[in-house]
Order: sequence, then structure tokens, then C-alpha cells
Amino acid sequence: MEQLVSLLAAHGPLVVFVATLLARIGAPVPATPFLIVAGALSVGGTVSLPAIVAAALIGNLVGDGAWFLAGRRWGLRVLRLLCRISLSADACVARSESILGRWGGLSLLAAKFVPGVSVVAPPMAGAMGMTNARFLAYETGAALAWTLALVMLGRAFHGAIEDVLALLSSVGLAAFGLMVVMLAIYGGWRLHQRGQAARVEDVAFIEVEALRAAMAQGQPPVLVDLRSEDTRSLDSRAVSGAIGMPATHLVARLPADFRGRDLVLFCDCPDDVGAVSAARLLQKAGFTNVRVLAGGLDGWMAAAARVASTERPEAGHRKLAVGLS
Repeated sequence: MEQLVSLLAAHGPLVVFVATLLARIGAPVPATPFLIVAGALSVGGTVSLPAIVAAALIGNLVGDGAWFLAGRRWGLRVLRLLCRISLSADACVARSESILGRWGGLSLLAAKFVPGVSVVAPPMAGAMGMTNARFLAYETGAALAWTLALVMLGRAFHGAIEDVLALLSSVGLAAFGLMVVMLAIYGGWRLHQRGQAARVEDVAFIEVEALRAAMAQGQPPVLVDLRSEDTRSLDSRAVSGAIGMPATHLVARLPADFRGRDLVLFCDCPDDVGAVSAARLLQKAGFTNVRVLAGGLDGWMAAAARVASTERPEAGHRKLAVGLS
């Protein structure tokens, strides 16, 4: 811990900038302790308070700005990528949709203090079509509020922080090793949970080809798109005839006479986890013929693209034949 204090004392603004930037782009670097300790050091004038605040502000703007521009360029694909590599992918999707759909630009402020949403909020804001000026205004305000909250916390409890740092220095590598072990245990537990969720034995699936065949024969099941209204408005992809109904309202809003009908649920979530969870809720509520579309919306669109690619050459041959005749 003495090294941390010495590093901040010698290169405070630079260290805070790098730590904040890495945290904002998603690296496993906790920026909070750096800002709190820097705030404590600013009491005695060891580091400059305005320089620390400016460094953290710039780190926020650069890191979140990069994700915002990625969202503007590639849309919801960036969000799906971030949530897919998350230890809790389904929760990542649901939480980000809920916060951003409900609070709009203010979600950038909430994301600073909500674990798991911090990296997701800027690309979602970009995908939602937020203007550069509006993003810059909200992001600056959110970054400033987050920075000042941590720095002022360090200044208010600078005496206690020095005692804590002294204690941690005496404990040394033992405390660090214990922290690493606890993080490893938590990460292993979350991976185990994801593995368990991927093993589905109580929910039936239907392949894309089988669903397309049923629809072609005039016997389509009831298709339920589980994406939120905000997500559907941003993502033009859709399955013809599907009912848009988020999983949170599924049991309450599905008509009672649907209990005996064939239902197919799909989402745009990693490993169909959201659709599987929704299917289990419906089964508990008495819906007996519930299946999940294997591969979800991505699988459906991929199959549609394959069909389109095989039909285009045939159309070209027919045009050629007409021209020759």
C-alpha cells in the first residue's frame, strides 16, 4: 500500500487517468480505490485536487466515448458481445435494457454506480441514437458526479483511510492473496451457474427448420418475441407474426386461452437463457405446450439469410433464360 501512496503522490493525475480509463473500457481495474486515496492525499496538498478531478473526468470521457461511438457504429451487436462475455449474461441484458429504457440519458449517471451496467450504458446510448452533444452533456455530468463523490469521500475520511492503508500494509500479501482467492471462488461459482443454466432438461426446443416448415404448412404456433419494447424499436430484425411481449409481463399478459396452444418463445440473449427462464415461468403457470426457438433471433435470421442466398442464383438463372428466349 505504501507503493500505491507513493505512486499517487508522484504521478497522481496520470495514475488516476489510466485507472479510470481502463475501468471504463471494461478492464478488471478498480478505479474507485485510486480516487478515494487520491482524495485523501489531496487534503495535505500531496496531490492537486483539480488535477485529479480533471484526470478522472477525461478518463471517463475517453473510455465511455469509445463505447458510445462503437454503439453508434455497430448498434446492439456491441451490447450482445459485452453481455455474452459477462459471467451473468442474461442479467446483463435485462438490467441494461431496464435501466436505459426507463431513464434514458440519466442512465449514464446511474451506470456509474451500478456494477455490471457501467460498460453497457454508453454503447446502448449510441445504439439508441443519442446525439453526440446530448451524450457529451450527460456523460460529463455523470462522470463529474461520480468523481466528486469518491474524491470527497476520501477527503472526508482521510484520517481513517490512512489507518486502513497502514493496516493493509502490515497484512501485506496475505490480504491480497485472500482477495484473489475470494474472487476466484466467486468467478468459479458464476461459471458453474452459467453451466447449469445451459443444461436444459425441463424445457423443449424447436429448431429453426422445423418452425419454418410448420409456418409454411399453415400450422404456425404462437410466436412470442421476449425482447423489450425499446430493444425492438432499435433492432429492425423480427419474425413475421410474432407477438412482442417482454418476459417480465409474460404470465400476466398472455391470454388465458393460450394455455392449450403451441407457444414458441425466442429472445436475443446468449444461449437462449432468457427464453428458457420464461418457458419455465409459463410451465409453472399452467401453459403446457411451450417450446424455445433454438438459437433465438440470431438463428432465425441466419436461416433466412441462407435461404435468400440459395434463392438468388435461381432467380438469376430464370432471368437469363428469359433473356435468351
